[in-house]
Amino acid sequence: MPRDEFQSLTEQMYYILLALLMERCGVEIVQKVSNQTDGRLVIGPGTLYALLERFQQCGMIRETRVEGRRRYYKITASGRKRLQEEYQRLTRMAEDGKEGGLDEI
Repeated sequence: MPRDEFQSLTEQMYYILLALLMERCGVEIVQKVSNQTDGRLVIGPGTLYALLERFQQCGMIRETRVEGRRRYYKITASGRKRLQEEYQRLTRMAEDGKEGGLDEI
């Protein structure tokens, strides 16, 4: 049985979708992710545009407009649902770690 491509999101995937809760172009996505992670996560153009293409093909985001060379994107209802599921998965993992004693280390 093939694994669902977006069964769990990579860190880059998660933050790109999070950035697209508001309409943004590629440069704005990269800036938002960098600001939100205090520079910890840097997304290169190759990674960004490959993921944007995959997300579009799966219906998780849509292109909203084009201004010159800039293309703007926004998350879809399907993408929001997947982002929320990932948020809940990560929250459960953190809670499991806390219950398991990680906060006492």
